[in-house]
Amino acid sequence: MEGGLSRTEALDLLRQHLKADTLIKHSIATEAIMRRLAERLGEDVELWGLVGLLHDLDFESTKDTPERHTLLTADILSQMNIDERVIRGIKGHNAEHIGFERATPLEIGLTCAETVTGMIVATALVRPDKRIEGMKPKSVKKKMKTKDFARAVSRERIAEHAKLGLELDEFLDLSIGAMQEVSDELGL
Repeated sequence: MEGGLSRTEALDLLRQHLKADTLIKHSIATEAIMRRLAERLGEDVELWGLVGLLHDLDFESTKDTPERHTLLTADILSQMNIDERVIRGIKGHNAEHIGFERATPLEIGLTCAETVTGMIVATALVRPDKRIEGMKPKSVKKKMKTKDFARAVSRERIAEHAKLGLELDEFLDLSIGAMQEVSDELGL
């Protein structure tokens, strides 16, 4: 129960605030990648997973006001006495819109992890079987080079993996592997 919530409590909270199935799946995918990143970097797996799971808690309420995104989540979690590291980590992925400086590995990790989910899902959806199973980093890298493919996915945010000391191939391999572990939940 690192961070102040169990995973079950966090999922319940997520489902209270998010109705869109795609956002819940995105949160689960992000959680999986964050847990894998934490393992790789020798960080707190439970804490990083919680940050990944709750990072878009307020998205449906703030999607039209990006300058509020993550701040509503911060208020909700503060009232619940959730660990400040969770709150800061979540704020980090929207740093550009809220005047926050992304600095810690947790904040950087969330930024590249939650962004790469979109590229991996988009790559899976153009495969004949529409599955993540068997996907390789080179397939995702190839799609990343095509600027019209998944155009809304920021390649610059994904590139923040380098600030964690990871090469792109390793980051993609880690991310694909993490999402494969939860592929049934993701429907991929």
